Amino acid sequence: MTRAVPGDSDDPAIWVHPQDAALSRILGTDKGDSTGGVYSFALDGQLDSARSVHPLRRPNNVDVEFDVSLDGSRVDVAAFTERNRQAIRVFALPEMRPLDRGGIRVFDGDTVRAPMGIAMYKRSRDGAVFVIVGGKSGPTNGSYLWQYRVSANGRGGVSAVPVRRFGQYSGRKEIESILVDDESGYVYYSDEGAGVRKYHADPDSGDTELALFATTDVVDDHEGLAVYATGARSGYIILSDQGANRIHLFTRDGSPGRPHAHRRVAIIPVAAQATDGLDATSRPLGPRFPRGLLVMMSNRGGFHLYDWRDVEAMIARVTR
Repeated sequence: MTRAVPGDSDDPAIWVHPQDAALSRILGTDKGDSTGGVYSFALDGQLDSARSVHPLRRPNNVDVEFDVSLDGSRVDVAAFTERNRQAIRVFALPEMRPLDRGGIRVFDGDTVRAPMGIAMYKRSRDGAVFVIVGGKSGPTNGSYLWQYRVSANGRGGVSAVPVRRFGQYSGRKEIESILVDDESGYVYYSDEGAGVRKYHADPDSGDTELALFATTDVVDDHEGLAVYATGARSGYIILSDQGANRIHLFTRDGSPGRPHAHRRVAIIPVAAQATDGLDATSRPLGPRFPRGLLVMMSNRGGFHLYDWRDVEAMIARVTR
């Protein structure tokens, strides 16, 4: 487990070091209203104070994108929502250098929307980078999520312009967790109390909903989402079942002949409590996590780190 954040932990993201994976970092948000932050942790859970950012005004969710073109250079970036400023933030990794000149306003400044969820997407055909943002509230008419294209501003930073509004909403609770699977080109999000919805991530591919799954056997609520890849399209979609302290694993590539029919593979109990956000990677992270890592927020504390070998053992145990 990482060290506890000072306030209220919420969402993690994994940054993989390009040369030495053992030096990778976990980013985790503390959603304090005016004393929040995004904290950087080593893989042994120790805080990297020099690469943490605070105070912030209720940072909610965080995501990472790799190898982004920026004014002639290539950088990895982190993006997160700063809810009480009605903004998204964009920083270069691993040093957490700001690229956004203090923040990029979203939802046209509509304070009712209150940005919460965020996911980054890099389009494979041209390298274009987008962020998809969800709010504390929104309409049920298919435009809950806003998608922005993020581009270099010619001054060493970035700007963002809206390119799409999409996404059905049940109206039951809210939409917070958003996941983009860059390799397959899909975006998933948790419609709390209803299920997990799936769309094309490319704004040029249309706004038709491709799937609604995880509609049964989730206690309260549908929360964090992540992908663990075992191949170019195979692996698992991981969902946090917040009220039951467990995760659900679904087939990443659907079912035979039905790519959008995501079958539940396993339900696994975890030690993390009331998990909002989680993240996973199948990339080897040195000798500590040779088959990758699952990271889960635990209520008002730090972030639990699970060796994927242990997750695999649990999958085998509950499915045999």
